Amino acid sequence: MKTLALAIAAATLAGIATSPTAHAADEPQLQRLALCQDSWFDWKDDDAHMARFAGYFESRFERGPQGDAFAPKTPMQALGHAVTQVYPQSIGMGVGFSLVVNADFAQVRAAIEQQLGKPMTCTTSDGMRSCELKLGPKKTALLMTGQNGQAKTSLAGCYYFYQQ
Repeated sequence: MKTLALAIAAATLAGIATSPTAHAADEPQLQRLALCQDSWFDWKDDDAHMARFAGYFESRFERGPQGDAFAPKTPMQALGHAVTQVYPQSIGMGVGFSLVVNADFAQVRAAIEQQLGKPMTCTTSDGMRSCELKLGPKKTALLMTGQNGQAKTSLAGCYYFYQQ
């Protein structure tokens, strides 16, 4: 979990420099993936569904300079905030789908809890403020923000399982 937290902290801090300035409407497919309402993990063996998702993703994102994150080609939002980066398959040791938004911890937590209709369980450790909400056997909604929750960007996502 510590490796995941460090990777997320780096991603969250990197999002500050790449923030789009224009406003956009929420991107429903991104938001549904980040909140475990849709899951590429569930349809990874469905070639037609994966092809549609790949087309959607490739048309809207480009690989970032470090290669592990993707940046929107045009301004877009999820959870009511600008998306700066997307991690479509993993981050650190976790497998899932996550995105970095330009919003602080409290704003993103409120948006996630409103969308899911349930409170998250939160902790602070190693300079990170994080929350999770188990939604199924292999689905956990996750929120992480650096600087003990004071960072201006937050990572939200759905994780299917952590590699131990």
